[in-house]
Amino acid sequence: MSEDYSLGTYSKLAEVAEKKKPAILDMTKDKRPVKATVETPRYRDTMVPSNYGVKFQDNIELIRKAVKLLGEKAATHRFTPKEKEAITDLVYAYKKKGITTSENEITRIAINYLVLDYQQRKEESILSSVLERLNT
Repeated sequence: MSEDYSLGTYSKLAEVAEKKKPAILDMTKDKRPVKATVETPRYRDTMVPSNYGVKFQDNIELIRKAVKLLGEKAATHRFTPKEKEAITDLVYAYKKKGITTSENEITRIAINYLVLDYQQRKEESILSSVLERLNT
């Protein structure tokens, strides 16, 4: 066993990994087969379901209907100054576009979205993911 580790363990591991890459045949201009290495993509995309647009529009309509109903139960929410400012900025941005909204309406949209997302995706929902991370 006369392996040279002068470059370090990482360099040796990288060299071994490079040798293990699968190869495919590639035809050059003069039609001679040449070995080419297959690169494994660093970032793997996820496929968006073909019915995503329809489902998304349905969800928007469900949320719109829920927020359209008059809220009867009073509730108090505690926001950080940043959260309060962000909601106020949203109200102002929509006011500049000619769309009337309120802090209450934006909060109700967010709550209805989280509830609907949880009902549809359970443990894969945004709510579940955030709560898991908050409790770890």
